[in-house]
Amino acid sequence: MGNCCGSGGGSKTVRRERRPNPFSQDFNPAGAPRVSVLKGAAVGRNIHDKYVLGRELGRGEFGITYLCTDKETEEMLACKSISKRKLRTAIDIEDVRREVAIMNNLPQHPNIVTLKATYEDEHAVHLVMELCEGGELFDR
Repeated sequence: MGNCCGSGGGSKTVRRERRPNPFSQDFNPAGAPRVSVLKGAAVGRNIHDKYVLGRELGRGEFGITYLCTDKETEEMLACKSISKRKLRTAIDIEDVRREVAIMNNLPQHPNIVTLKATYEDEHAVHLVMELCEGGELFDR
């Protein structure tokens, strides 16, 4: 008796071509322009000039969310910092762009998180948004 789940003709391994990460240090030769994830973001401006990043609030596949305080108003916010090193494919980069575009087009509503600002530096994309306190929704 044979394996009913087998393909029968031997196994073929499909290898994907490894593409270099456009955000890695070895990809860009000296002087070459770096890839920008966000168009129209505060590229080059330092997020630390306006905000103080505090303790870690949570982690995800691509980044870390920090407690964030506006230096002028002392408003408590959340900053989702997405590591550029983890954006390995064009799809990953497009997903971040789409997330920002969607959040920018959402209406003001008490039950929808508001995106306050976006920043991009050499290492990460930072999304500063309204802080939702009360823990993880799935833990309730």
